[in-house]
Amino acid sequence: QVQLVESGGGLVQTGGSLRLSCAASGSIRNINTMGWYRQAPGKQRSVVATITRTGTTNYTDSVKGRFTISRDNAKNTVYLQMNNLESEDTAVYYCNADITTSYYRRYLDYWGQGTQVTVSS
Repeated sequence: QVQLVESGGGLVQTGGSLRLSCAASGSIRNINTMGWYRQAPGKQRSVVATITRTGTTNYTDSVKGRFTISRDNAKNTVYLQMNNLESEDTAVYYCNADITTSYYRRYLDYWGQGTQVTVSS
């Protein structure tokens, strides 16, 4: 089994900062792209940022310049540093990773359970 566990969510005021982390564990062979997604009430889940195994990053326009995605391959962990938070950032944030296991060599898509981020005005 493979599990992704997010942490670091919470309640902050507008302009504040949070750092999310997501650790993958289990029978992991390789991890390719990792990313963060979010879902606000009444909206579909959408991508926030992604990062390849070699460090290439992509961000949705609304967070560019405020959020930074990074990863530690030795720890199978991805991070999302969120600065200058706005009320529109309020959502459940989900970790995502493409992973091969010790028993199956094709990449499969895995999701974490989500962590709540609430930004108050």
